[in-house]
Amino acid sequence: MTQTSTANARLYRRGIVLEYITIAYNVVEAALSIGFGAAAGSIALVGFGLDSVIESLSGGVLLWHLRQHGRVHREEEERNEKRAQRLVAVSFLVLGLYVLFQAVQKLVTASAPEASLPGIIIAAASIVAMPVLWWLKLTTGRRIGSKALIADSKETLVCGLLSVALLIGLGANYVFGFWQADPIVGLVITAFLMREAWEGWKEAGEKEPEGGE
Repeated sequence: MTQTSTANARLYRRGIVLEYITIAYNVVEAALSIGFGAAAGSIALVGFGLDSVIESLSGGVLLWHLRQHGRVHREEEERNEKRAQRLVAVSFLVLGLYVLFQAVQKLVTASAPEASLPGIIIAAASIVAMPVLWWLKLTTGRRIGSKALIADSKETLVCGLLSVALLIGLGANYVFGFWQADPIVGLVITAFLMREAWEGWKEAGEKEPEGGE
């Protein structure tokens, strides 16, 4: 094995480790967000948790993709990945419609959620963790020429930005009693979920250029 191929294999292993970390973090984040969100009646926090569930599934798809590198025929690898991309895209769409319904219902019925200090802590932790994971995945993806890993890093960054919106919404309710901020952030999360559904479905239908990953 040449020095270049050894370095490339090491980078692929790093990408796999980063995906394991991302999945583990999102699973914990999803459980806490959905649990505390349901207790407080916060659609923004529940929606954030549901997004974390989908991010975990997406991370699982990429983890599989990285682990299959060099083990199966390229055509088979690409077909399976596109099927998984479509499944994740549909999941984003279904969750987006759910969060949209809940957010609109809370605004119409003026159903105020309780203030959630645990939710604020979860959002603050993600604001710190997500940019770090984004940078590590982005640099690793660029070094191995993996468009899939680079795209996944962008999703991680958007998750961090979504954490900022969640923190603002929960903070406004906790500090000022502005409960409307919670369903409004739910609408922001809906827009993100719909965008991810569209982008994922569109990318699954695109043909991979010759020589690309």
